[in-house]
Amino acid sequence: MDIAMVPELPKSLEWLNAPATSLHEQRGRVVVLVFVNAASAWCWQRLRDAAQLQTRYPGRLQPLAVHVPRFESERDPQHVLKQLRRQGVAFPVAQDRDWHAWQHFDVQAWPTVLLIDAEGRERGRITGLDSMAELERPLAALCDALPLPNDDDAQPTGESNPEPRLPLLFPSGLAATADRLYVADSGHHRILECTHAGRVLRQFGMGTADFVDGDLEQSAFRRPHGLSVVRDVLYVADSGNHALRRIMLRSGRVDTICGNGRAGEPVAGIVANARDTALNQPQAVVATDSEVHLALAGDNRIWTYGLGRGELSCRAGSGQLEVRDGSGVMAAFAQPVALAAVQQMLYVCDALGSAIRSVQLRNGTVQTLVGQGPWEFGDADGPRQQARLQNPQAIALSPDAPLLWIADTGNGSLRTLRLGGGELSTVALPRRLQGVSGLSIAGGALWIAETDAHAVLRYDLASAELARVAIDE
Repeated sequence: MDIAMVPELPKSLEWLNAPATSLHEQRGRVVVLVFVNAASAWCWQRLRDAAQLQTRYPGRLQPLAVHVPRFESERDPQHVLKQLRRQGVAFPVAQDRDWHAWQHFDVQAWPTVLLIDAEGRERGRITGLDSMAELERPLAALCDALPLPNDDDAQPTGESNPEPRLPLLFPSGLAATADRLYVADSGHHRILECTHAGRVLRQFGMGTADFVDGDLEQSAFRRPHGLSVVRDVLYVADSGNHALRRIMLRSGRVDTICGNGRAGEPVAGIVANARDTALNQPQAVVATDSEVHLALAGDNRIWTYGLGRGELSCRAGSGQLEVRDGSGVMAAFAQPVALAAVQQMLYVCDALGSAIRSVQLRNGTVQTLVGQGPWEFGDADGPRQQARLQNPQAIALSPDAPLLWIADTGNGSLRTLRLGGGELSTVALPRRLQGVSGLSIAGGALWIAETDAHAVLRYDLASAELARVAIDE
């Protein structure tokens, strides 16, 4: 049976981090062509899968990513590149600004992966959440049939204009107390304990991407994201390890509460062995005295871990990517990425839904406060029904007022929502914010993780002054 040749990549593609290439130039290698959206957690996992395959078959396999924008902000190529580099992507990425390649290759959904042999013929395709295992056997056969590369050919293509070497690399989650600031230095795979002035007191994690429990010098994280501190315990949503971790601040010891290092579907019940439990891209964590709540971006559900019995349970969400209110599993989220809690109410930041949701912890009832659906986004203040956000990434509650602070990341702005039926408002700032993905309030300030600028900012709640925190090691 004849196998059709794949079409060439459109010349309209804009290559973001490497010289322009074509499928013809890749002849002699197997190509994994991945169509992704930078905001999608499902796409992040496919990009990591492609990177692992490249490591397994150096010189014989070349991943190429084609980014197709969902949000208006994703038409900015530098914004897209920053988002993908947060996930550790280093192979060539092209921007398909007007969806030409998407149509050219008859792509139907994010993510889509095409397997192309060394002669330029399509040998397989998986769409959405179909298992990568369907491609692994034919891919292995194609790569094994190729001659071993020489040392020069085995080297991956280097990135153009890599990120600068700074004390922080894509900082994400923050947790502030009266005198401490904890920073998830995601790109450096570590957690920093700092003073409010930015002086680093301790580092948790060796700074290499791994999954290791133990003392602070021996432990390791992989792209840690959300943080939550309760008294002398710091909880970590260790996103790259698909795990919930815990740091005992008095001793500095790190252990795993649940998660096995691989993306998988959680199972409700008593967690007898932490490493036997699967999670799927935990992005946010918020802890109380007796419970730890998790937002799983790859699962589209909110889970709760009971500290007393060690029991994991699904608090709300069907798993479908949707903005739908209801009770418990009848509700649906669109990639929850941030959490905030007060008394018996949990607030959820839904990134792909451009929405802010609430969950009543007593009965699991989910209500949408701002947002109309996964394809409804914008930049508008006012009553909740008319207000619009674009790909929000972080939230924080004021301790002394019914006010929710929102990192409206797609619009590069800071917003506030007055709870109890109030309106959405934009905070006046001296400049546009770059890729914020973490907020925390303490010590009279709102602390901001300006992720794409590799910085932490301090917004004084009394004076409205915005200043950079000099993280100094």
